[in-house]
Formats: sequence, structure tokens, C-alpha cells
Amino acid sequence: MPPLAKPIFWAVCTIAVYLAARRIHQHYGRWWSSPLLLTWVGCGFLILVLQTSYHDYLSGTHWLVWMLGPATVAFAIPIHRHRALVRRHWVLLGVGVLVGSLLAVSSSWFLASLFELSPEMRASLIPRSITTPLAMDASARLGGLPELTAVFTALTGLFGAAIGETLLRYLPVRSTFARGALFGMGAHGAGVAKARELGQEEGVVASLIMILAGQVTVVAAVIASGVI
Repeated sequence: MPPLAKPIFWAVCTIAVYLAARRIHQHYGRWWSSPLLLTWVGCGFLILVLQTSYHDYLSGTHWLVWMLGPATVAFAIPIHRHRALVRRHWVLLGVGVLVGSLLAVSSSWFLASLFELSPEMRASLIPRSITTPLAMDASARLGGLPELTAVFTALTGLFGAAIGETLLRYLPVRSTFARGALFGMGAHGAGVAKARELGQEEGVVASLIMILAGQVTVVAAVIASGVI
């Protein structure tokens, strides 16, 4: 394959796999059919079969990674439209985000200590509970590996969305605020996508908590890095 064709090929493959994953998720609607998981598995399978290096794959898809930033900022649009909801629950939002963020960083620190991870691995694990663009930036500032942090973040989102879906199936949680907060704090981007399937208000709450938790966790991660 000509060198200039490789980036285009992998960009097209990634988009095609994602669109196919979305169709599958629309049909089944379960956590295991999440586009995040299926795209990850599908692209990984193609990389292994075609014996392509990560560097070659990234050369064609780095612009997709860059677009995570604007996509995260776009979550502010539904938040602005439902600002009355924010004003009504600002105390719960503040306390919930603060406690949830501190627990997220503390649990990452505990896991890193339990498995005696290297400082580089610890720095990569700490920001796992926030949205990918912020997590990768925080990881780089802490001396971690942003690419590895992206993997930890994706796994956290997938498991968080799956556990949240299971909890709501067996627990009578009727509050739209609580349902949105569950996914926004526990599964960041993947959780927001799941919350939006439940309803507009759930999606707004999840988006807001994800963004606020990202900011708080970055600060908490920097403080924690001085202890680790």
C-alpha cells in the first residue's frame, strides 16, 4: 500500500467500523453492543490481521482523537438549554462531583499501590475516571502515558455503563437527576451516551457532571501525584 494511502485507509476503516457498531447497538441496545467496545474490538482485529503498527494506525486517525476535545465542549449546548435544572440542583451537583472525584482518584491510587505499579503506570491510571481528552492531558502532565490512559478510560467507561445499566434494571431509581448522575460520574462519555438514551434531562445531568468531574479530578490528580 502506498505510504500516503495508509492514513486514509485507516481513517475510513475506523469510521466504517464505528457506523457498523452503531447499527448493531441500535438493534440490541445492550452494554456489550456499545459502539465504544465494538469499534475498539473491530479496529484491533483489523490491526492484528493486517499486521499494522500502532504508529501507522495513529497517523490516519489522530484527527479523530483531536476531535474528542470539541465533542466534549459541545456537551455544553444541552446544559445551557436546561440551565434551570442546574440552578435547581447546584448544591447536589457540587457535593456529588467533589465526593465522586475524590473517590475516583483515591480508588486509582489504591489500585496502583495494591499492584505495586511503576510511577509511570500510576500516573497513567489516576485520571481514568474522567473523559478521555482531559484524562490524556492530565496523564501527560503527571508523567504518564496518554495512550495507556485512554485504554484505562475506555475500560472504566464500558464497565461503568454496564454496571449502571444493571443497577437501574434492579433498583427503582426514578429520579432523572440521580439516573443521570450515576452515568455521568461512573462512566463519563460512555455514561453520557447511555444517559441520553434514558431521557433528555438524564443526558444533561450526566454531561454536566462529567465536565465538572473532569476539572475537579485533574486538580485532585495533580495533588495526589505529590503523594505517590
